[in-house]
Amino acid sequence: MQSLSIPQARKLALLAQGLPKQSSKSSPLSRTLSAFERLGYVQIDTISVVQRAHHHTLWSRNPSYQLEHLDQLVADKHVFEYWAHAAAYLPMRDFRYTLVRKAAIKSGEQKHWYSKDHKLMAEVLKRIEHEGPLMAKDFSGESYKSNGWGSKPTKQALENLFIQGDLMITQRKNFHKVYDLSSRVLPSHVDTSMPSEQEYGHFLVLSYLNAHAFGNLSQITYQQRSLKPLVVSALEQLSEEGKLSQLTINGDPFYVLTSALVLLNNRLNKKQAKILSPFDNLLIQRARASAVFNFDYLLECYVPAAKRQYGYFSLPILWDGTLVARADCKVDKSTQVLNVISLTIESSVRHKDAFLSALEAELKNFASFNQCLSYRINLVNIIEN
Repeated sequence: MQSLSIPQARKLALLAQGLPKQSSKSSPLSRTLSAFERLGYVQIDTISVVQRAHHHTLWSRNPSYQLEHLDQLVADKHVFEYWAHAAAYLPMRDFRYTLVRKAAIKSGEQKHWYSKDHKLMAEVLKRIEHEGPLMAKDFSGESYKSNGWGSKPTKQALENLFIQGDLMITQRKNFHKVYDLSSRVLPSHVDTSMPSEQEYGHFLVLSYLNAHAFGNLSQITYQQRSLKPLVVSALEQLSEEGKLSQLTINGDPFYVLTSALVLLNNRLNKKQAKILSPFDNLLIQRARASAVFNFDYLLECYVPAAKRQYGYFSLPILWDGTLVARADCKVDKSTQVLNVISLTIESSVRHKDAFLSALEAELKNFASFNQCLSYRINLVNIIEN
């Protein structure tokens, strides 16, 4: 069985993820769509101390990314909103594989976090059918008011109809979802046939490994434990077909796309620094990031302020083929300044002058991406790792 060193594993993971940027002669919008299709999904998040996660993740792969790209790809029906391990944008080419979850939720086999009010859901669906796309705020009046804490019953009805597939999100207005009938949103060419168990299992394995190059059972089924038997079967079948190989990294076994190993022959740009989103696909599985990059990362916005080590919204920084620092950032819209409240650098960083020079160039680009004219670093820390 082939064995990869940690540096080789890091290189393979980064090249599969399209990090740092890779040269392309295609248009900026096409590069954004290619990033979607490479990653399989891009997570949506509401935190906006810097550009939201979905924009940030795409910009990390495509320096020519514009915020308008996402709206354009949704309008052109190349990507759509649904659920990966969290709320996400997905490439439309993969639409049919969302039908498995939708059918399970609609039948009651799989639970959603909102209980179903079937009468209200039917009323909401009928209104959208007759009136066209609507937002949650379009449902007002006494019959739609909440009887207690939490979201309004109509918002819950909309989300239930969305998660079980009757509705899709046709656009967002000021980040508010606009719902319409799925039949009116889907392009006519999209395959809407239910995948077989074998097709679905193969999709789960191949989509993960296309995005990450290598993985094990727990990584491939991240937050989808019920799918483990299906994935085990797919791993066995794909291995027998020669599409997968097994290797070890630091003594631990992994599956890898047989075709992906040629990536190790490619050059990795180690001189470019890259500021990543906390929700970036590369490190959303924190245990994997720790094992591969020796980088223990915690998003501390959910931690009480007094207990934070690196700051409210510290952003991981990639350089020299690994993760080496964190920058706690916040945009000041009134002054158009990107504030780096604290920059924390791992003590293991070699050639710190070269790193700081690369980071300076990246901070200028990141400030511009955040519609800022400049950036300011308030505090620099060096930590032992």
